[in-house]
Amino acid sequence: MKWLDPTAVGRATRTQVSDIGNAARLFMRLLASLGPSLKRFGLIRDQIHFLGNFSLSIIAVSGLFVGFVFGLQGYYTLQRYGSSEALGLLVTLSLVRELGPVVTALLFAGRAGTSLTAEIGLMKAGEQISAMEMMAVDPIDRILAPRFWAGVIAMPLLAAVFSAVGIIGGWVVGVLMIGVDAGSFWSQIQGGVDVWADVGNGVVKSVVFGFTVTFVALLQGFNAQPTPEGVSHATTRTVVVASLAVLGLDFILTAMMFSI
Repeated sequence: MKWLDPTAVGRATRTQVSDIGNAARLFMRLLASLGPSLKRFGLIRDQIHFLGNFSLSIIAVSGLFVGFVFGLQGYYTLQRYGSSEALGLLVTLSLVRELGPVVTALLFAGRAGTSLTAEIGLMKAGEQISAMEMMAVDPIDRILAPRFWAGVIAMPLLAAVFSAVGIIGGWVVGVLMIGVDAGSFWSQIQGGVDVWADVGNGVVKSVVFGFTVTFVALLQGFNAQPTPEGVSHATTRTVVVASLAVLGLDFILTAMMFSI
C-alpha cells in the first residue's frame, strides 16, 4: 500500500484553507457593504426585480402543486384517525415551518443562483471586472453587493408566496374537491399556528437561506475560471453546494429552534 504524499496533502490542505479564508473575507466585505448599498438602492431594486420577479412564476406554481399534494396526502392520513378537520393546520405548519423555506431556497438556487453565477462568470471571462478595477471601481461594491442584498431580501418574500399559494392549494383540494368543512379548515389554522413560533421560525430560515444561496452563487461566479468550461463548472457547483448547504442548515436550524 502506497503512502500518501505528504507534500500533496499539505498542498491540498493549504489550498482549502486559503479558499475558506478568501470566502470568509468576501462574506465580511459583503456584510460591510450594507450601508453604501442602501445609498444606491436603485441597484438593489433592479436586482430584486431580476431575481425575485423572474423567479415568482416557478415559485408560485411549485407551491400550488405542493399544496395540492399535501391536501390529498394529509386528508387520507388524518382520515384514519378521525381528524380530517385538522387538514388546514397540517398543511399550514408543514409549509411555513419547513417546505416553504426549504423548497423555495432549492428553487431559488436552481433559477436565480445559477443566473447570478453565470452572469458574474461571464463578466469575468469578458474582462469587464478587470476593466472596472483598472478604472478604480470596486467590483465587489458595484457588482456583487447589490446582488447579494437583493437575494437576501427576495428570498423571504418568495418563501412567503410559496407558503401562501400552498395553503390555497391545500384549501382547493381539501375543501372544494374532497369536502372538508371550510370553517374547520380555517379555524384550525387560526387557532393552531403561532405567529412567532411557527411563522417566525420560517422567516428566520428563509433569511438564512437567502444569505447562503446568494453568497454561494456570487462566490462561485467571482472565483470561476474565465473560460466557457470554467463558467459552466461554477454554475454546476452553485446548485450542488447551495442545495447541500440549505439542507444541512435546515437540520441545524430546526434542531436549535425546537430545543429553545
